[in-house]
Amino acid sequence: MISPSASGAQVLPPLALYIHLPWCIRKCPYCDFNSHANTEPPIAHYIQQLLADLENELQNSAAQRPLYSIFIGGGTPSLFSGAAIQTLLDGIRARAELLPNIEITLEANPGAADARRFAAYRAAGVNRLSIGVQSLSAVQLTQLGRIHNPIQARAAIAAARDAEFDNFNLDMMFALPAQRLHEAATDLNAALELAPTHLSYYQLTLEPDTVFHTQPPNLPDDELVAEMAIQGQELLAQAGFVQYEVSAYSQHNYQCRHNLNYWQFGDYLGIGAGAHGKLTELILPQNEWRIWRTAKHALPDIYLNAVTNRFIANRTELSTNDCICEFALNALRLTAGFNTALFTQTTGLPLTHLAPHFAQAVADGLLNIDGECIQPTALGRNFLDDLVGRFA
Repeated sequence: MISPSASGAQVLPPLALYIHLPWCIRKCPYCDFNSHANTEPPIAHYIQQLLADLENELQNSAAQRPLYSIFIGGGTPSLFSGAAIQTLLDGIRARAELLPNIEITLEANPGAADARRFAAYRAAGVNRLSIGVQSLSAVQLTQLGRIHNPIQARAAIAAARDAEFDNFNLDMMFALPAQRLHEAATDLNAALELAPTHLSYYQLTLEPDTVFHTQPPNLPDDELVAEMAIQGQELLAQAGFVQYEVSAYSQHNYQCRHNLNYWQFGDYLGIGAGAHGKLTELILPQNEWRIWRTAKHALPDIYLNAVTNRFIANRTELSTNDCICEFALNALRLTAGFNTALFTQTTGLPLTHLAPHFAQAVADGLLNIDGECIQPTALGRNFLDDLVGRFA
């Protein structure tokens, strides 16, 4: 249990909802997400379980707050029909309060999308898409094991526009197999020509328990990867995108609010197979906080057969040290850093718990302190693991 500072009663952070739909048409060789190949998943049964899972979460008084954002991720959520997403969102609206301007994002794969589904998603209340393009090179898409080609990717974006989605993200990767510097620029410029409002631009890495980890492709060396990253930052800036997080870039006022809530150490419920959640309980009258992390059963079959109150695989209370480390892990990803008040507002801890870690990071050129703003330097962002490690 954490006792907040003497500044008085605390206000709980915003509450978001993450929904995991774990199925895809084919598992990509670089993917370490909780996704399972299945072209005909039991969608109706799964939605029933999702809503039962949500009902269970909402029994906690700490979860009885308006939802700030909803993110439907996967897997490939666009395998679900528009009617299925309508049923899901209607079920959520019947059980939880949604803020009037709530952001509702759905991830879509260009190889599992069509115009009719996009229009139905929009009608159901989805107002933001995140489209997993990854590359607009036919050669690279084949090497990445993607099920779409560049023509299908462009068609999916056109379908999104036709369905009146004026807010959409494109996922793009660099440092792809045998990729050269000019090829990375060509790929990124092709994505920018499609005029997204948000772009996630991140390096392909070899994650454990993936095909690429056991059968690694020929990836660019570290020096070339660094050049690609700098080149990407410059091209995105020239196109009017602001880098507000390590790999997130947006046009003005189009930051992903759901992800910002993560990075600002907000609360979120997680429903679905393998979904994670973080929830802050305020214990009165002591005005003490307990912060919990939960994880749901990851295997879809176990989740589908779970009975009420049996969706959770594990539940852990964060210690003071956990809060310090996890806050740093998230907030220091933000290009603008964070205001010192945010630490107390989201952890219930006084800044004195965080401040002892600042001096050496500043001395090493990884961190900058300007009044109440704590900001990673360019060097700190490039060596983020080392910077965050100072707070562990």
